[in-house]
Amino acid sequence: MTYRPDEIDRRILYYLGGNARDTSAPMIAEEVDVTPATVRNRITQLEEHGLIRGYHADIDYESLNGKVTTQFTCTAPVSKRSALANEALSTPGVIHVRELLAGKENLEITAVGEDTTDVNRIAQQLSAAGLTIDREGIVLDETFQPYHGFAPEEDRAPSAVTDFQTVVGGGEVVEFTVSESAEIARLTLNEANEQGLLPDEVLVVGVERDGDHITPNGDTRIKPGDLVSVFSPEALPEPLVTAFDSEPRPSNERL
Repeated sequence: MTYRPDEIDRRILYYLGGNARDTSAPMIAEEVDVTPATVRNRITQLEEHGLIRGYHADIDYESLNGKVTTQFTCTAPVSKRSALANEALSTPGVIHVRELLAGKENLEITAVGEDTTDVNRIAQQLSAAGLTIDREGIVLDETFQPYHGFAPEEDRAPSAVTDFQTVVGGGEVVEFTVSESAEIARLTLNEANEQGLLPDEVLVVGVERDGDHITPNGDTRIKPGDLVSVFSPEALPEPLVTAFDSEPRPSNERL
């Protein structure tokens, strides 16, 4: 059965994401207002369901006898991306591989070499495995922070909708529930704009689907039943109302 994290789980993940080593269960319990035993049990559940995949040390390799940390941005054939990612990870010196959902530059590989000669050896092995190295650069520093969406409400950054107040100084955010027969249903936002259903002066700022909040972009496909938040600097254009085939209602966020 799929494990669905609740607000307590998200807060635990926030504090662990900041500094897992120096964050104890009692410390998290005090922040979340639960018992330390509850925190320990929740962490165990998150680990068992694969939501916490591991804890990794942040190592300064440069300070260890002058080792060189290098970031390779590579392209792998999409059909072989996962296989080549695993092969790259088996290359001596490679410490991290990230797969990206893209046709080009779809693998990011971090490697540690004894010196520049060793870094060249790693690059040659990656190329021999079938990867095209698009970019290569020495890593100077790396900084991590927890995901702000899991933070306590008072510590979260302002939402994109709220930020519009400083950008445009007026306007209104309204919500539409997409009907089955709506013209915009099953179109991406780019397609809707090209067909004149989304005028240039309006902006889709949020999509809620099955209880999940989606940050929209041009490739976001609108589906029947979606709750779509739209910002308009002036009166709602008639084509917009027609496109959603539902009556707009003011959002809780007004600008």
